[in-house]
Amino acid sequence: MKLQTKIPIKKETRNQIEYRSKILLLGSCFSENIGSKFNYFKFRAVQNPFGILFHPKAIETFITNAINLKEYQEKDLIFQNERWHCFDAHSSLSSSEKNKFLENLNAAISTTQTTLKKASHIIITLGTSWVYRFIENDTIVANCHKIPQKKFLKELLTVDEITESVDATIALIKSVNKDVTILFTVSPVRHLKDGFVENMQSKSHLIAAMHHIIDVGKNIYYFPAYEIMMDELRDYRFYTEDMIHPNTTAINYIWEKFVATWFSEQTSSTLKEIDTIQKGMQHKPFHSASKEHQLFLENLSAKKEKIKATYPFEF
Repeated sequence: MKLQTKIPIKKETRNQIEYRSKILLLGSCFSENIGSKFNYFKFRAVQNPFGILFHPKAIETFITNAINLKEYQEKDLIFQNERWHCFDAHSSLSSSEKNKFLENLNAAISTTQTTLKKASHIIITLGTSWVYRFIENDTIVANCHKIPQKKFLKELLTVDEITESVDATIALIKSVNKDVTILFTVSPVRHLKDGFVENMQSKSHLIAAMHHIIDVGKNIYYFPAYEIMMDELRDYRFYTEDMIHPNTTAINYIWEKFVATWFSEQTSSTLKEIDTIQKGMQHKPFHSASKEHQLFLENLSAKKEKIKATYPFEF
């Protein structure tokens, strides 16, 4: 009896992700979920230097500024609710200290430019087609920072606008790193604050645009994270309590699909070794001085040294 319809995904044999890979993750909050997996399994990965970026225009702006080494100044900031913010960055970067905030923004820009040039894989997760335009300077922002909504115009990017923006982002990246593999996904997180119908319209625009730009010959790929969530995991037990975000089970399921698609057998085997070590490090003994626990620590140390002999991991 079949109790689930599964999306057939072809295993990629070119440009596989390995432990020598250098990875940059950008985009919506689902990129944070996948990014945490890369960090847990000790990959060389940089994750959202400007914080979560929800829509294609925000990512295009960020990539443009990173490549051009934009230097943020006070005129690029806004002061709201006793904190300094930047319309190009997520609120997680905001600060009560203006100079420190500018320093952090410019450091992130510099780090990103270096990462873009050296990355073997860039994973971009698009979350929404809805954008907000700040009326005062007619600019689409990455984040509104809880500034009154009357100061913004809400717009839905068309499929053509998304395609144009993503094409521009790809061209910018390829201008500094022509051999990089770029992998797009659409976030399975539902943006229900926009409305149920509006969320589906938004996701549809993103997905339609993605299929205009996929070009395996140019190392541009699409991974169906959204489709897996909507079809294979079509049950509210795979959501957190807010019924919007995928829960740990769903994230693990999609990650396993991603590993099966993009990782070599050798890399997958190393993942299991790393997982064993990580779980061992998190183990809390009942009797830390017992001989049994000391033996456990010796075995764990031996596993660390064995794998560090092959990979320069830090535990």
